[in-house]
Amino acid sequence: MKKLFALLAVFTLVLALAACGTAKEEDNAAENEKGNTKLVVGASNVPHAEILEAAKPLLEKKGIDLEIKTFQDYVLPNKALESKELDANYFQHIPYLEQQIKDNGYDFVSAGAIHIEPMAVFSKKYKSLDDLPKGATVIFSNSVAEHGRVLSLLEKGGLIKLKDGVEKTSATIKDIVENPKNIKFKADYEPSLLPQIYNNNEGDAVVINANYALDAGLNPVKDSIEIEGSESPYANIITVRKGDESKESIKTLVEVLHSKEIQDFINEKYKGAVVPVTE
Repeated sequence: MKKLFALLAVFTLVLALAACGTAKEEDNAAENEKGNTKLVVGASNVPHAEILEAAKPLLEKKGIDLEIKTFQDYVLPNKALESKELDANYFQHIPYLEQQIKDNGYDFVSAGAIHIEPMAVFSKKYKSLDDLPKGATVIFSNSVAEHGRVLSLLEKGGLIKLKDGVEKTSATIKDIVENPKNIKFKADYEPSLLPQIYNNNEGDAVVINANYALDAGLNPVKDSIEIEGSESPYANIITVRKGDESKESIKTLVEVLHSKEIQDFINEKYKGAVVPVTE
């Protein structure tokens, strides 16, 4: 009996020590979690959320726990930032942000430009813009902030000419002064629907943002008939509420996204369909 009590005592001691060790590990884990800063960033699925996922371990080493919330459109991420559901969003470029500020009164600023997604023209019927017949229909986004960008791309490809002196980023269809093929423009579609419109073989050519093209399995470099150059002013940015751009967590986020590790990730994964920016 004495031996049994002795064994029970030893067993109880071992359990107590194990429990103390487990409790200590849990306390340490809690302390580590408390020491990190949580950052919630809204992003489009591709490539923004993928780039943020690649940045997660780098940010964790710098004491930041990144939570990514994905969005399928261009409206809700700014609403979520305004309502403080997000600390930042990553999906838009400066001209779009400026239009959103004008339309909605947002008090937002850019904390830094991260990458360019070259916009491209896709067609199932023709191999180049030159091949488009007279009276062809070109379909693009209903986002007014994108119209100047689309028209500049079509002008670069020799399809149209915009009037001299017009600000390219704010050009509209009314600014076209030469349209030798009498091209018809349909600019009343949600950007997210454009890949499906292309797959449905609607129109003669469809202009699609790279993030939606990539998300639909299209490669803007290989599959398009015309693509924007790397000189594009439409860099995608980290957007924050005014004043938050000076927060250490936001500055660290931008620093990591500008790092060589993330630049290499972007170049290797997207092979020219997404181009990193470091300024």
